[in-house]
Amino acid sequence: MDIAEISMNLSQNKLMSAVGTAMLGKTIDLVEGQAESLTASMDMSAPSLESLVYPTSGTTIDLRV
Repeated sequence: MDIAEISMNLSQNKLMSAVGTAMLGKTIDLVEGQAESLTASMDMSAPSLESLVYPTSGTTIDLRV
């Protein structure tokens, strides 16, 4: 192996490592965004879909003795 070939191989390895690191960073950002969306959708203070369709559902309790 000559010096030029070794230099090219090292340069390519460095580039591939940088690309892999950048892709990992983008993937982490995407997963964090999805996790935030999931936790926001699970917010218990938001009205449920059923309560929007039937607004009086669950507001009273019928008791008979």
